[in-house]
Amino acid sequence: MKTAATIILKNLEETSSFGCYLAHLALPGDVICLSGNLGAGKTALTQEIAKGLEVPDSCYVTSPTFSILQEYPGRIPLYHMDFYRLSDETEVEDLGFEEFFYLSGLTIIEWSERAGSLIPDFRLLLKMTIEDDLARKVEFDFGQGSWEERLSSYLKA
Repeated sequence: MKTAATIILKNLEETSSFGCYLAHLALPGDVICLSGNLGAGKTALTQEIAKGLEVPDSCYVTSPTFSILQEYPGRIPLYHMDFYRLSDETEVEDLGFEEFFYLSGLTIIEWSERAGSLIPDFRLLLKMTIEDDLARKVEFDFGQGSWEERLSSYLKA
């Protein structure tokens, strides 16, 4: 991972604001990859992105660890994937999940490293690590898409 920027989300409110900001910037076809240990906040961030995408409150966003994929309606569709139970990109390919990377929604992938070379170059990769009980460090790898430009004002603030 080539880290291009780093932020600290000090508490749940900052995580919520960041998630809503990402949702505001999200375009159809975007892919956000989330990396980090268990408990690093990947699902919590996804829940906040879902709120920002106007996913209805009746749709409880949870980690799809066992189902691997959950789809939610919103301003743009949200495809939430969790590859924790998959061993490598062959399984991702065999299950046909890579086609979601190119649909007209926002794809968020937890444990995206398991998809290897199938992940598109235009993705945003966020590596999350635990700083303390509530704080999380987020390292950005912008890939080859427009995420760096879209996030520039947030990162300068």
